[in-house]
Amino acid sequence: METFRFAQPDMLYLLLLVPVLIVIWIFGNRRRRLARERFGDDTLLRRLSPDYSPGRMAVKFVIRMLAFIMAVLVTARPQFGSRLEEVKREGVEVIIALDVSNSMLAADIAPTRLERAKQAIAQLVDQLREDRIGLILFAGDAYTQIPVTNDYLSAKMFLSSAGPDAVSKQGTAIGAAIDLGISSFTPESDKSRALIIITDGENHEDDAVEKAREAAEKGIVVHTIGIGSPDGSPIPLTAGGRTDYLKDSQGNTVISKLDEKGLQEIASVTGGRYVRASNTSIGLSEIYNDIGRMKKSEINAMMYTEYNEQFLIPAALMFILLITDLLIADRKNNLLKRLRIIGKDNRKERG
Repeated sequence: METFRFAQPDMLYLLLLVPVLIVIWIFGNRRRRLARERFGDDTLLRRLSPDYSPGRMAVKFVIRMLAFIMAVLVTARPQFGSRLEEVKREGVEVIIALDVSNSMLAADIAPTRLERAKQAIAQLVDQLREDRIGLILFAGDAYTQIPVTNDYLSAKMFLSSAGPDAVSKQGTAIGAAIDLGISSFTPESDKSRALIIITDGENHEDDAVEKAREAAEKGIVVHTIGIGSPDGSPIPLTAGGRTDYLKDSQGNTVISKLDEKGLQEIASVTGGRYVRASNTSIGLSEIYNDIGRMKKSEINAMMYTEYNEQFLIPAALMFILLITDLLIADRKNNLLKRLRIIGKDNRKERG
C-alpha cells in the first residue's frame, strides 16, 4: 500500500492566485473588447487588423495558467510512500491543552490570546522530529482535538480550526483538561509524558490543583502557560457584522484577567514549569526545552519510510506547456497556418 503526500504543502497556497489571475484576465479582455467597440465598427477593425486573434490569446492564457499550476506542484514536491514499517523512536509524548473559551478572544496579547497561542503551537510542531503530540481543546468541558500522533501535518491542520465554536459549553474547566490529558497518553510512555496547559487561568468549573496531583501520581509533568495580562482586557464578540464586548447580567463589560496564582500551583505540584506569555514569546519553546531533558522512552510508530519524488511528471508537463506557448503566436502567421495549429482560424481563411 502506498500513500501520497506533498513534502512542501505550504506551497500549494500559491494556487489561490489562479482564480485571481483568471478574474484579472477576464476584466482586462472585456476592457479591450469595449475599447475596440468604441473605436469603430467591428467588421472594419477586423479588416484593418487581419492578424489579430483573440482566440489565440485565450489559448495562450489557458496554457500559461496550466504551466503555473504545474510549477506550483513541482515546488510542493509530490511524493509516494513506498513502504509501511514499524519504526522505533526515542521520544517524549506531549499533549497541549488549549483554552478556547470566549475569554481567549481578548486582545491584550496580539492579535488575540487564542490566535497567538495557535501560532506558537504551529511553530513548535514545525520543530518536532521524534516526539509525539496531541491536542486537547477545553472551555466548560474538555475534548480531544488530535489524539497523540507523530503526524505533524494533520496536527497543524486540526489546530487551525480550534476556536470557541469548536466546543459546545463555555467556561474554563482546567481540571477537566488535565483529567482528559491523563487518559490520553499511551500506557507504554509512562517515563516521558508532559501536559502543557495554555490558558488565561480563570478556572470556574473544578478543582484543577487536585487533578494536577493525580497527574503527578501517574508520573505526568504538567506545565502551564498564562496568556493575558493581570490588568485584564474586555472580550470582543462579533454578531451580525458588529463587534461588541461581553457583558455580565448587570450590563457591565466583563474584564478577563490572567490568574497566575492558580497556574503556578498546578505546575508546582507536578514539578512542572509556569511561564507567563507576552507579545514577543508565548513560552512554549522554553517549556519544550525542559521537556527535552526528560527521560526518553521507546515509541513504536507505523510510518512510510521511503518516499519517491514525483515532481518530474508536473515538471515535464510544465516544460511542454511552455514550449507550446512559445510556438503559438499572439497573432496569425503563415507558419502556423501551414501547421494548422489553430484549425478554426485556417477554416475561416480558406472560407
